[in-house]
Amino acid sequence: MTSASHTAHPDHAATLRLLGLAGFSAMAALRICDAMLPSLVHSFQVSTGDAAWVVSSFALAYGVLQLFYGPLGDAMGKLKVITWACLASALICLLTALSPNFTTLVIARALMGATAAAVIPLSLAWVGDQVAYEQRQETLARLLGSIVLGMMAGQWFGGFASEMWGWQSAFLSLGLGFLIAAISLLRRRAPATSAASAVPLSARASIARTTALFQIPRVRWVLGFALIEGALAYGWLPFAPAWLVSQFGYSISTAAAIMVLYGVGGLLYSQFARRWITLLGERGLALGGGLLLAASVIGIAWSPIAALAIGGCGLAGLGFYMLHSTLQTQATQMAPEARGTGMTLFACSLFLGQALGVLVVGLFVDQGGLLTSFSAIAALLCVTGFAVSRGVQGRVPAATPPSHNVS
Repeated sequence: MTSASHTAHPDHAATLRLLGLAGFSAMAALRICDAMLPSLVHSFQVSTGDAAWVVSSFALAYGVLQLFYGPLGDAMGKLKVITWACLASALICLLTALSPNFTTLVIARALMGATAAAVIPLSLAWVGDQVAYEQRQETLARLLGSIVLGMMAGQWFGGFASEMWGWQSAFLSLGLGFLIAAISLLRRRAPATSAASAVPLSARASIARTTALFQIPRVRWVLGFALIEGALAYGWLPFAPAWLVSQFGYSISTAAAIMVLYGVGGLLYSQFARRWITLLGERGLALGGGLLLAASVIGIAWSPIAALAIGGCGLAGLGFYMLHSTLQTQATQMAPEARGTGMTLFACSLFLGQALGVLVVGLFVDQGGLLTSFSAIAALLCVTGFAVSRGVQGRVPAATPPSHNVS
């Protein structure tokens, strides 16, 4: 990558806003089913653990498809792939709303995860291409603001719409969001990928490039902790609204509104990212984030007072994004010469971890072991925050993957 890729460009701010709109929709798609689980349990007569498949199927497809979108974005242009992914997601949302049974709904959610998978990782990779490392975490935090708003909208609207108008209405509204994002991006002509920067698109080239990346110790470190973070930080989240309903007697829409505080915590981080970074540094962010998230999960699970559990939802969001943004920034620098592939591998690990975490916690929940699983997650989050903090690196020289013929 040449230094020109970090030169300021007048269109970058506008493009970043459009990527924020696309990221908003993709994150809303991810979280829209969290508070919807009680409604799905009632509508389809399934257990809470089984209903959680609408979350896991999305996350699993989202993660696996990163192996495809990374090389595709490097070869065809990240903005172009994001645009067509938004169009496809809009169509899948309509098909999801028309699902006649639970099996079809799970399949449709997997397809939605497969199409939405390109949006956020390639947006992050685009930032990595265009913004120097010294300003990258702050710029990522601004993009994060839009993504967090999408999380808040998905967490709240999924529960609210399912209670007021039926779960189908939530997916119809989500499809409209994707469609607006796609049309907005189509109206802007993304520059074509130059011959110098393009990466050959072929199965052989993709496999060789991915294999080369896995030979870099730093890549293995980042991807390993992304998998762990996904399982621990996301595994408990879809079950929190149902826990608030059963523990404190809230309605589904009220529990969904409470979970919006998780996004508020993330938004608080994104709006004051520069101050957090200056005050704590990357190591402090990782350690503090892991400990804060762990304490919040314990508070949500064990507090006999609703106010403490509600406060824990907000602090959990702040803690997660302190930890996650640090690991995410490390990911943008782990393989600068193949950043699109590297960032989508990062997302693959994160969401495979989420799918695994949700499935495991769902098994515990169906057996009455929610408190046990939440407590174990909190303990492991403490260890993870400490380990990530110890392993943080500043700007490193561009690492070239081991020599392989990928033509």
